[in-house]
Amino acid sequence: MFDLLVLVIRRDLVLAMRRRADVLTTLIFFVMVVSLFPLGVGPEMDMLRKMAAGVLWVAALLSSMLSLGRLFSADYLDGTLEQMMLAPQSLSMLVLGKMTAHWMVSGLPLVMLAPVLGLQFDMPVRELGVLVAGLLLGTPILSMLGAIGAALTLGLRGGGVLLSLLVLPLCIPVLIFGTGAVEAVSSGLPIASHLSLLGALLVLSLVFTPWVTAQALRISME
Repeated sequence: MFDLLVLVIRRDLVLAMRRRADVLTTLIFFVMVVSLFPLGVGPEMDMLRKMAAGVLWVAALLSSMLSLGRLFSADYLDGTLEQMMLAPQSLSMLVLGKMTAHWMVSGLPLVMLAPVLGLQFDMPVRELGVLVAGLLLGTPILSMLGAIGAALTLGLRGGGVLLSLLVLPLCIPVLIFGTGAVEAVSSGLPIASHLSLLGALLVLSLVFTPWVTAQALRISME
């Protein structure tokens, strides 16, 4: 099972590197959205610090949404997805590999860029550390929840809009706990509860979303 997981991740990473424009589009969108807020709001540092966590989290969510439509579409168009479904290996494990590769391509770079962009909002070092920790726990959840929506809307006309309607409400708890952790630091409150809830959501997503996504793919392929 582990060898299969590594094989799927490596395959998707190689394909992603051949389509660097798609990867760069996600990163450029994230940088532009975050960078435009200080220009539009003004140079008041107190206001920028208060809104920093929310802006970064919402920008990360919207950026990850850009690449969700391509999670299964290429394999669907060239017939690879049908071969995966006919293979004797677990479809849930194949889906988990694709989710992991998607996060490594679209989520992990956002986590690495977040501290640099947070400096535009004059965020203290401790808040930046909590922000990065929250994003490390939260962005995989966004990829896994998004995979369910991508599987349900596979092959549909106008699926991008429907995908957003399906996924965005499910991501609200992640945004609440992620931004709440940063706000707790700035208020001098403990952050363990927020990060623990994000960790619990991550574990639940790892357990259930691969199976749910696999079932959604079977429904869409029928």
